[in-house]
Amino acid sequence: MGAELNQKLFSAADNLRSKMDASEYKNYLLGLIFYKYLSDKLLEKVVELAGESLDEFSNADKQTVLYRQLLEDEDTKSDLIETLVDTLGYDIAADHLFNVLTMQANQNTFQLNDLNKAFIDLSTKYIQFNGLFDDVDLKSKKLGADDQQRNVTITEVLKKLNGIDVLGHNGDVIGDAYEFLISQFASEAGKKAGEFYTPHEVSDMMARIAAIGQEDKKLFSVFDPTMGSGSLMLNIRNYLNYPKSVKYHGQELNTTTFNLAKMNLILHGVDNEDIRLRNGDTLNKDWPTDEPYTFDSVVMNPPYSAKWSSDDTFLDDSRFNRYGKLAPKSKADFAFLLHGFYHLKDSGTMAIVLPHGVLFRGAAEGVIRKKLLEDGSIDTVIGMPANLFFGTSIPTTVIILKKNRTTRDVLFIDASKDFIKGKNQNKLSQENIDRIVETYKKREDVEKFAHVASFEEIKENDFNLNIPRYVDTFEEQEEVDIVELGKELVALNQQIKAAENDFLLMLDELAVTDETRDIIEATKAVFR
Repeated sequence: MGAELNQKLFSAADNLRSKMDASEYKNYLLGLIFYKYLSDKLLEKVVELAGESLDEFSNADKQTVLYRQLLEDEDTKSDLIETLVDTLGYDIAADHLFNVLTMQANQNTFQLNDLNKAFIDLSTKYIQFNGLFDDVDLKSKKLGADDQQRNVTITEVLKKLNGIDVLGHNGDVIGDAYEFLISQFASEAGKKAGEFYTPHEVSDMMARIAAIGQEDKKLFSVFDPTMGSGSLMLNIRNYLNYPKSVKYHGQELNTTTFNLAKMNLILHGVDNEDIRLRNGDTLNKDWPTDEPYTFDSVVMNPPYSAKWSSDDTFLDDSRFNRYGKLAPKSKADFAFLLHGFYHLKDSGTMAIVLPHGVLFRGAAEGVIRKKLLEDGSIDTVIGMPANLFFGTSIPTTVIILKKNRTTRDVLFIDASKDFIKGKNQNKLSQENIDRIVETYKKREDVEKFAHVASFEEIKENDFNLNIPRYVDTFEEQEEVDIVELGKELVALNQQIKAAENDFLLMLDELAVTDETRDIIEATKAVFR
């Protein structure tokens, strides 16, 4: 059922795909799916509040008739809207329902302005939807040269989406389908996509590790200061025994991506009171500064080697002031790491993806790395395969950090050779992920894969954490038998010569004409 839903949703993009690139048309499709979800969910709730059966009111059109009847009755109207707002957090006017707009599309009476009003109404009345539909630009020339052509484009998308049942599945099927779409758009958008999507397999592996030892917490908080689409945060609840009680805290600089994360969390059934997100610059100004500001888990996939101000005033910032130096202006990697680590609870676990340079670069980064190692903060260093992420082919490392450890050793895992080769991107298999997680749990040496390095060993290496210094993955080359190789070459040359002779004989047997004589003679000359 999930695969079928994915396919239907992705095919709805066909009308937009020829008009703009994936980084743009994703905003239309994801925004419209989100709006349909809110509309259908409201109608289902109306049936429930009216004490009616979903079997009897099985489709949106029947549900809409019921909704209109209840709204026409002055005795029930205000109570109904109040209850909808209390239970769902919003209401939608009957004329603005997704299926009503689609009905108009089928009758060729649909007006883009009605959809625009629906978006504005929802965004202005309810703070949680504020700005969420800003990127669904219904006046864009890319949809069509004039209003009529733009109408036709959106009409076709509405028709395709309306036939999809976004509620009739158990669990988070629509949320997971949304994740699938995000991954597809990330794949199509290439470089631009690395900004908002962490491949599911990497996200899964990080979430599993971040949850270890915390599975039974009845209240769990997760923080992602560079949250992108929010998938890293969402994944962690799959490994907790009380997934419904997770509080999500996230920050994202890009407004479009921030809105995407918000929609993603809502579509995964996360209640509004469990969502605390901010659209802002993570490094420039610390957030959150009020309680809670430390979390059970911090997960991050920040932009690699980004620039930041590295202003001297940050030396007094409580996130960075313990480490003696600031991350350099040209590489904010350690600034992101220290920001996330500052917001980690003493009992928590942090997982962050970074380029390999953080493991061995010197100067200020070397000073920060040394302090982290002296404090015992770096728990594990995992070397990942190259070409896992959209937009960059570089190999990355996942660093696991903890506070108040009783030892300063570091587990090194070299998983760089464990992957499934893909046409455009490499992937981790379930087996690859399981091996990393099990090795992390056991914390023992595994030949050519893992090594627990003592603090003294790391000190001897001048606090350089380059993985090959600790995990030897060198494979002996099989010895070449020169005599045997020589015999094979002689035999191969004899086969080539015999084939050439056969070919020349075939040329001699060809019927020669004035047109072919020169070609045949020229071909023979090549083999003489």
